[in-house]
Amino acid sequence: MSYQEQINQSGHIIQSHKGTWDGISPESVARMQLQNRFKTGLDIAKYTAKIMRADMAAYDADPANYTQSLGCWHGFIGQQKLISIKKHFGSTKGRYLYLSGWMVAALRSEFGPLPDQSMHEKTSVPALIEELYTFLKQADARELGMMFRSLDDARDAGNDVEEQRLLNAIDNYESHVVPIIADIDAGFGNAEATYLLAKKMIEAGACALQIENQVSDEKQCGHQDGKVTVPHEDFLAKIRACRYAYMELGVEDGIIVARTDSLGAGLTKQIAFTSQPGDLGDQYNAFLDCEEVDGAGSPGDVLINRDGKLMRPKRLPSNLYQFRSGTGADRCVLDCITSLHHGADLLWIETEKPHIEQIASMVDRIREAVPNAKLVYNNSPSFNWTLNFRQQVYDRWFEEGKDVSAYDRAKLMSVDYDTTPLAAEADERIRTFQRDAAARAGIFHHLITLPTYHTAALSTDTLAKEYFGEAGMLGYVLGVQRQEIRQGIACVKHQNMAGSDMGDDHKEYFAGDAALKAGGKDNTMNQFAA
Repeated sequence: MSYQEQINQSGHIIQSHKGTWDGISPESVARMQLQNRFKTGLDIAKYTAKIMRADMAAYDADPANYTQSLGCWHGFIGQQKLISIKKHFGSTKGRYLYLSGWMVAALRSEFGPLPDQSMHEKTSVPALIEELYTFLKQADARELGMMFRSLDDARDAGNDVEEQRLLNAIDNYESHVVPIIADIDAGFGNAEATYLLAKKMIEAGACALQIENQVSDEKQCGHQDGKVTVPHEDFLAKIRACRYAYMELGVEDGIIVARTDSLGAGLTKQIAFTSQPGDLGDQYNAFLDCEEVDGAGSPGDVLINRDGKLMRPKRLPSNLYQFRSGTGADRCVLDCITSLHHGADLLWIETEKPHIEQIASMVDRIREAVPNAKLVYNNSPSFNWTLNFRQQVYDRWFEEGKDVSAYDRAKLMSVDYDTTPLAAEADERIRTFQRDAAARAGIFHHLITLPTYHTAALSTDTLAKEYFGEAGMLGYVLGVQRQEIRQGIACVKHQNMAGSDMGDDHKEYFAGDAALKAGGKDNTMNQFAA
């Protein structure tokens, strides 16, 4: 419905009340309706799921159409990302938000900072989704509000051309509301707990849920040691729980990202149930590190039959069972194929380094079974990107017979190498990593899980050093405010960003000339008009 059609519709409703609603402006109603396009989280989930499905189809047609996101831990952070994206690129297309369970644990728990072990309150995850979309909707309302004010100015000036331009811009307005890929960890319990939390997350607006195959009570960060996986049937029950939640709530396009931590997980809590050779349970158990047993074994042994032989799986004092060393990639491939065959839409393979050929070697095998398999990939701050890529270039040069005698492979992180040809080639590979991995390794979506955790720490360190040091107030003015002004950062007008001008608009709608507005000549924000 166009802007004018919304005005007309509101006018008909007002007129139907035979004069008692004549104090209501149809155009003001239409403006408020446009500024609040999404009435519920389910509206958002349905809208963003269609966007993400269309992007997945576009990627299948051409891997150059990969998508990206940055992790968020506060609604304001997510809002500013999208405002910046629209400012710099003109469109939000292909750019999402990621909700990191790690950052929820570290920054949003009432217990204080926690490790990424599913110890934080599960309700904090849907609460953050709702918060992110509240801020994104407010970004829409603010931007549209400024357009409405400009429209009024054009009309007052009799500028018909500018009026028509603004009307077209309003009718074709692109929302800041984009898909959020939300981390549900390992489901925070059994399949029923997963289903209940998934519903809350979807109701808050999540169109994509990322769930991992670790056990809930032993869950670890994907880049730490001690990871414990579950048998496939346990994981598939949670995937189905997420799908049931989507379908119950009418979000048929909802997306499930099945994450496998098997590459770095050497342990399992249980031996899988198996009823016949070659079934999923048998395939899972085949990776167990076992030793052959003579006779009936010892008291307390757990024994399995492998090819007609009694085998004792190696069990640790923690009561966990150990997988054979070197089987991680094979287990990842089986995990991924199994997940895609049982309802997952996208894959996530957690790796220990950013190496395109390592990822591609697994994706090639997965695609033999599922040709359109595609990944979400964690461009993690847990990787030392500089060191990893310098070592990759060093190894490639060494294999090609190039002289690498000027470099010490173990010390390639040293600042001494920052201006060398090797460092330059490594940086170029980092720059093109996402593009190259999308084409070679089937990565549809690239994300950085914890970027704003690190940027907040870095910027705060810089400000503290300057402000509390010799620079004093100049440390803030030079490093922050002047940069905001020069770069056109919307938050330099922080009153406007917090909704003051929208509040003035509403006061005028409600009270007319009697409205007491904050945006008059004495508002110090006017100092930033230029």
